[in-house]
Amino acid sequence: MTNFSSPRHPARLARQFALAVALASGTAILAVPGLTDAAYAQKKKKKGEEAEAPAQNYTEAFVKAYQPVDTALKAPGANVATLKPQILALVSLAATPDDQLALGGLMYNAGITGKDYPLQLQGAEMMLASGKVKPEEFGRFSVVAFQIASELKQYDKARGFLQKAIDANYTSPTTSAADLKLNMAESYFSEERFVEGLKYLSDAIEAQKAAGQPVDAKWYRRGVSVAYTNEIVPQVYDFVQHWVSDYPTPENWRDAVNLTRNLNDYDGAVLLDLLRLGQKVGTLKEKNDYVFYIEAADPRRLPSEVKAVIEEANAKGVIPRGSDSWVEDQYKVVNSLVAQDKAALPSLERDANAPTAKLRTVIAAGDIFLSYGEYAKAAGFYEKSLTLPDADRDLSLTRLGIAQIGAGNIAAAQETFAKVQGVRGPIAMLWSAYADQQAKAPAPAAGGATGN
Repeated sequence: MTNFSSPRHPARLARQFALAVALASGTAILAVPGLTDAAYAQKKKKKGEEAEAPAQNYTEAFVKAYQPVDTALKAPGANVATLKPQILALVSLAATPDDQLALGGLMYNAGITGKDYPLQLQGAEMMLASGKVKPEEFGRFSVVAFQIASELKQYDKARGFLQKAIDANYTSPTTSAADLKLNMAESYFSEERFVEGLKYLSDAIEAQKAAGQPVDAKWYRRGVSVAYTNEIVPQVYDFVQHWVSDYPTPENWRDAVNLTRNLNDYDGAVLLDLLRLGQKVGTLKEKNDYVFYIEAADPRRLPSEVKAVIEEANAKGVIPRGSDSWVEDQYKVVNSLVAQDKAALPSLERDANAPTAKLRTVIAAGDIFLSYGEYAKAAGFYEKSLTLPDADRDLSLTRLGIAQIGAGNIAAAQETFAKVQGVRGPIAMLWSAYADQQAKAPAPAAGGATGN
C-alpha cells in the first residue's frame, strides 16, 4: 500500500524508469547481420558465367575499410576507445542500407564492449534507419535505442524510439504493451515534466477504456503517486477517482481518502462528507479518524450519527469504552439528545416543507433525515434548498448525491456529483467512484434485509 497518510511533503523527482528487457543492462551483444561473407558478396564471376544476385548489397569501398576494423575489434584486448576514430570514419563510406546495418551493428557492439553509450546509440540509430532490420526484431531494436537514449538523457529522442516500439506492437516475456506506455510517461517524469507525463498516462487510460480493455493497475498507481507527490491538481483527483472505481480495494480506498485529506485543509462541514465516505468504504482505522468525525458531525446537531460513530469506534477497539474522557463526554451528550431529536422530526419536516421555509431550516431537515437514513426525505430537502436564495450549492449537491446513493438512485447520484465544484469537487469525485462501485455490485437476494 502506498503511504498517503503522512503529511504532505515537497515535490521530489520521480523514480528512474527501467524496462525488464534482456538488453536493459547495456551488456548484451546484439546478433545483427554483418559482413560475414563480404568477400563472397563482392566476388567477381568468371568470364562467361552468369552473375548471381548477391544476397547482400555492400559497396566495395565500405567492405575494404570495414574488414580491418572488424578484425581489430575482435582481437584479444582490443581497445575500443583507440579504434573509435577508425569506426567513425566508416560512416561516410556506408552508402547502402546493408552497409548501414552492418556498421550499425559493429558500432553498437563496440559501444557495449567499450562502455561507450554515445557509440551504442549511434549504432542502434543507424541500424533502425537502414530499413534492413527484420520486422520481428524492429520493436526490440527500438526499445534498445530508447533505453540508451534515456541513459544519455536524450529524452525526446528516446520517446521517438519508444513510440516506434509501441507502434510495432512489441512485447516480450518480461515486457508488456502496458509497460512500454508506462515507460513513455516515466520519460516525462524523469525530466520533471509531470503534467505532460500525466496527460500521456491519462490519454492512454482513456484509449484503453474506449477499446473495452482493462487498465493496468500500475498505470493508476503511478499516476496517483506522481500527481500526489508533486501536488499536481486537479489531475491527482482524476486518477484517484478512476483508480478506486476500477480497483476498489480497501487499501486503495484508504489511500484515496487520505491523500484527499492531506492535499486540502477542509473545515468541519466539508470534512464530514469525506469522513462519511471513509466510513462507508472502511477507511476509518485510527482514533483521530473517529475524533475528527465526532467533531465534524457535532453531537448537538446530529446526535444519532455521532452515537453510531462512537459505538463503531468502541466495537472495533479503536477507542475502547472508558479509554478517552472526551469521547465518553460526547457519548453522554448524544445519549441524552437522541430521544428528543427523534421526537422533533415530524415538526422539523413540517416546517421545512412549508412554502415559506428558510434555507437554514431546509438544510437542517436534510441533514437530520440523512443522519437517520431517511434518504428519500433528505434528498427532497436538499433539492428544495437548491431553489432558495444564498444556498451553498456545492454543499447541497454533495449531500443530495449521498442521499440519492442511500435511496438506491445511483445514476442520479452520479449526475449530481458531476455538478459539484470548488473545494468539495474532489470529495464529490470520490463519492462518484463509490456510486460507480455500488452500480457494479451484485443485487441483493430477494427478501434480504436492508440497512441504513
